[in-house]
Amino acid sequence: MGRVGDKSVVLTGGASGIGRAAARMLAAEGAAVVIGDVDEAAAGVAEEIRDAGGRATFVRTDVRSWDDVQHLVEAAVREHGGLDVIVNNVGVAIGGSAGEMSEEDWNRVLDVNLSGVWRGMRLAIPEMLKTGGGSIVNVSSVQSLVGFVGWSGYAASKGGINALTQQAAVEYAPQGIRVNAIIPGTILTGMNEGILKEHPDRDTLMSRWAAMHPIGRIGQPEEVATAIVYLASDESSFVTGMLLRVDGGMVVKAG
Repeated sequence: MGRVGDKSVVLTGGASGIGRAAARMLAAEGAAVVIGDVDEAAAGVAEEIRDAGGRATFVRTDVRSWDDVQHLVEAAVREHGGLDVIVNNVGVAIGGSAGEMSEEDWNRVLDVNLSGVWRGMRLAIPEMLKTGGGSIVNVSSVQSLVGFVGWSGYAASKGGINALTQQAAVEYAPQGIRVNAIIPGTILTGMNEGILKEHPDRDTLMSRWAAMHPIGRIGQPEEVATAIVYLASDESSFVTGMLLRVDGGMVVKAG
């Protein structure tokens, strides 16, 4: 049956990185996964899951669009009879210090990273209430807890996710909806691969990133996916409002 057997799951940002790993792992553990992404590569992820015997579909989704997110949630309800879990994973990395970042970049990173999470929650919660509860898993970042030079908008968006997660956890616990957030450290995702590709000395930057983690390396998407599966499953039935760090000890070291 699997750890999330027969659960209906919506997951955003499933084309690569943490989202792809989580979609595969959730499906392998029995969930029916509806993947939303603007990247058509997510359709290939859904196909891979089906080829492996799992259940997955793709719905093109821009989390900045209310209608897109609504269609994504409706697809899960229509195809699987309800919605048990939503994993809000989409994020963009836009750099800029507080005194230099453009308003356009600020608005975009907040709209995708924070408002995109809120739209997912806002549209998922009414469906979960119809069936007596569910689990919401939001993907934040260590940059919500530790300062990094030149990433003010990104950090603000992720800090907002933490606050929204804890607020909603208190609001909806009586109705059986658990709301938690994952706080990844540096993970080898497509986003970080892009940063590495643009850096003049990839190896030096990789070494610098690894040294920030007491474990001595950066993380893999599957290590975050494992935590997502835990929070999606009934194994975490007494866990809500949690900011679960999967960061190789980065925050402890920085603190």
